[in-house]
Amino acid sequence: MMGTRHIPVLVEEVMTFLRCEPGRTYIDATLGGGGHASEILKRTAPDGVVIGMEWDEDALTEARNTLMPFGERVKIFRENFIHLPDLMKAESVDGILLDLGLSSFQVEKEGRGFSFKGDGPLDMRMDQRMDQTAADLVNHLSLEELEYILFHYGEESWAKRIAKAIVQEREQEPIETTQTLRKIVHRTIPRRFHSWRIDTATKTFQAFRIRVNDELENLRKILEGGWTLLKKGGRMCIISFHSLEDRMVKETFRRLEKEGEVCILTKKPVTPSEEERRRNPRSRSAKLRCAERI
Repeated sequence: MMGTRHIPVLVEEVMTFLRCEPGRTYIDATLGGGGHASEILKRTAPDGVVIGMEWDEDALTEARNTLMPFGERVKIFRENFIHLPDLMKAESVDGILLDLGLSSFQVEKEGRGFSFKGDGPLDMRMDQRMDQTAADLVNHLSLEELEYILFHYGEESWAKRIAKAIVQEREQEPIETTQTLRKIVHRTIPRRFHSWRIDTATKTFQAFRIRVNDELENLRKILEGGWTLLKKGGRMCIISFHSLEDRMVKETFRRLEKEGEVCILTKKPVTPSEEERRRNPRSRSAKLRCAERI
């Protein structure tokens, strides 16, 4: 059961920046359930093309169902977007979209380990073909490595204490489930510092998810290599959901603009309207940045 259908964020804004028109070709490098891709295909009818990439099998199943009506106008690959340059070879496109947020399929399925609302295996792999899970990291990394992950990928100010608590707990028995890890974090951080807005374990889960999937390294690679796939005047749009990603996008865009490679179209990130945040609470932290190849 897939649960609630995934709702794409900042759709109108993305369509405007990508300048969706008939006859053009776009890459949706994080296809998810196909929400953004279906809008691109509608607005580029009758002959626009979308090349979709997705490494999560659950999302890919939904995307194929959603995009089936568009027939040969959509080409779907189960790949990490870092392989785009190899996949495209010498071909160039009019626009590239990356939506770096988790999909509903990942969050709502307890067996994936992304959410702590229920209980399930401490997995967190976006691609089930990958070998290393979050449980592997939690149970086998050194104290120093755990602290590094929590501080640098989760921006967790309690990183040292949480890392120590994890090591102490795993000496008794392996940490295998989402609720076990969540409870360790809740016990470790003094109650007066617990957030009332988001779960106290959010930063810890974010840190291990980013590390399991090499998310920041993958983003760095596509930011460096993705421009070669764009035609002159082609645009790259990136939606990020936490400060580490947004900072990397902002700094790379600025450097590329100084080097004369791109023109930044969003001097400040575009964020969802009040109405969209009300309609889709998961959109609240989304930030869209766009740049055009010159």
